[in-house]
Amino acid sequence: MPKNKGKGGKNRKRGKNETDDEKRELIFKEDGQEYAQVIRMLGNGRCEAMCIDGTKRLFHSRGKMHKKVWIAADDIILVGLRDYQDDKADVIMKYMPDEARLLKAHGELPETTRLNEGVAGRIDEDDDGTGDDYIEFEDEDIDKI
Repeated sequence: MPKNKGKGGKNRKRGKNETDDEKRELIFKEDGQEYAQVIRMLGNGRCEAMCIDGTKRLFHSRGKMHKKVWIAADDIILVGLRDYQDDKADVIMKYMPDEARLLKAHGELPETTRLNEGVAGRIDEDDDGTGDDYIEFEDEDIDKI
């Protein structure tokens, strides 16, 4: 059998933890770039998202991001528009939730954009908070049944 000359197998690669927990500089869009909010993931490094300019496009994530940066629905991403295809674009980077809030504060994102605040902070748009989901029955109503 040949002698192993490498530094380890897939378990070594799995053990690398290169998280971007430290603060990074906020990157604004340049010419030929646009902000978008992910509608749904399609698989194979592709997603469908609504650009801030109002166009729904199909996006392809870069190879550098493919298995390292996880993109979910409602995430804010920076995309590079293609000159030759208007309905397709490429994902350049994903904004963390605090970075997305800063973009909204700077006026880069419209006020109508709903940011992904997590499950705990999410409120349905049709819920007006009146709490009228419960129906109270009186004893007379129960006796009729």
